Amino acid sequence: MKEILEAILAGDTASAEFARLPVPESYRGVVVRKNETDMFQGLPTREKDPRRSLHIDDVPTPELGPGEALVAVMASAINYNTVWTSIFEPLPTFKFLERYGRLSPLSKRHDLPYHVVGSDLAGVVLRAGPGVNMWKPGDEVVAHCLSVELESPDGHNDTMLDPEQRIWGFETNFGGLAELALVKSNQLMPKPAHLSWEEAAVPGLVNSTAYRQLVSRNGAQMKQGDVVLIWGASGGLGSYATQMARNGGATPVCVVSSPAKGEICRRMGAELIIDRAAENYTFWKDENTQDPKEWQRFGARIRELTGGEDPDIVFEHPGRETFGASVYVARRGGTIVTCASTSGYMHQYDNRYLWMNLKRIVSSHFANYREAWEANRLIAKGMIHPTLSKTYRLEDTGQAAYDVHQNRHQGKIGVLALAPEDGLGVRDPALRQRYIGEINRFRNV
Repeated sequence: MKEILEAILAGDTASAEFARLPVPESYRGVVVRKNETDMFQGLPTREKDPRRSLHIDDVPTPELGPGEALVAVMASAINYNTVWTSIFEPLPTFKFLERYGRLSPLSKRHDLPYHVVGSDLAGVVLRAGPGVNMWKPGDEVVAHCLSVELESPDGHNDTMLDPEQRIWGFETNFGGLAELALVKSNQLMPKPAHLSWEEAAVPGLVNSTAYRQLVSRNGAQMKQGDVVLIWGASGGLGSYATQMARNGGATPVCVVSSPAKGEICRRMGAELIIDRAAENYTFWKDENTQDPKEWQRFGARIRELTGGEDPDIVFEHPGRETFGASVYVARRGGTIVTCASTSGYMHQYDNRYLWMNLKRIVSSHFANYREAWEANRLIAKGMIHPTLSKTYRLEDTGQAAYDVHQNRHQGKIGVLALAPEDGLGVRDPALRQRYIGEINRFRNV
């Protein structure tokens, strides 16, 4: 890896020279192991500890197939799907790898007794396989984490509808929390030149997810003037939704759980903040019973902040804990757009407030390549900024995932892979200087 790292740090290695660098026979990756999938059996979710299940192993470098690229990873990031993988919920990811392995002899490579995890990266193309024309060795890239086969007509209008679409590093092997990663060429996008490796690595999954969920025609189709209620507005997903609402002429109403997180939203330019902990909203009386009076109190607070308006769009991702309130507070004819369910998958809501008020529930899951490209373009143009609160070394990925699992983080948590330190990889210092105030403001969330 030393020669590869030296070439990347030099920053001016020609493609032909980069292509001549040797490909290591093995590399270090963050893995879960198949023989440990029952290690947390019987424990409550919150007590399952990623520090026990995530390991740094030397793993063989996978064979490069047609349409694929091998990328030297400078930095990656923690997403909630890495937490799910590490605690083996809702099921061990080896089930995904087994299913993928049955698809073809090439996909059989992914069905292994270990799973290299991670769904974000910023790095440099080391090798490009047969049929790859757009990317070459030496190209600096970030990765869109949708892995898609595109052999079915169902995926050609929206690749998220392809029956063989998967989230790379979660439902496939050889993910980004590693020194090398294997991706399809149609996952690659240009690295924003004004960002460091760790800054470029963190937006990928969550920025694309927020774009599809909030802006795309496949999501809520936000427009100027919309009032957008954003749960977890300072977090990894919500922080990008907050920026998109601000930039798109909408009014974000940011729901947070502490004064510090409210201050993060203010630094992003949001003015309407609800600290749900300070105002003590309790949407559930007990494990089985919700409290509509709390929905009403919450709705009244939103109208107080907005001058009497209910949300046109509710940006939902907590799930069970908040979904009943989300359906209630959306305006007549409004949209509740939902992805993930970090507080639980079994949602309950009063359907009268949905059907009698002509509201819509729209499901959203990650993003297609076009949506991811547009979201990355906003980053590259300096219109959206990475929300990076902390970086860890690859060896400390377990602790990083634990922090996310316990909601100790703000914004996104980055992980340095080959990069020896923060701050490397900036190729356009003039553009960086133009946005340095915003970069620093969002960097130190």
